[in-house]
Amino acid sequence: MKEFQCGSLVPGCDWHTRHQEEAEIIRRAAEHLRETHGETLIRETMIEAIRSRIEKVRDAA
Repeated sequence: MKEFQCGSLVPGCDWHTRHQEEAEIIRRAAEHLRETHGETLIRETMIEAIRSRIEKVRDAA
């Protein structure tokens, strides 16, 4: 399982997402940035910033 915490990119934001696939996490994060933070254009540098902040987490038992 992998996780992205938006607060690691946008200080103060508590939103996070988990998924097995990195691509799905990036898709969800980009959607969140558009809807919540008003980003109209998600550039490659933003995708790389998201990717670099994805962490592996232990699956909840």
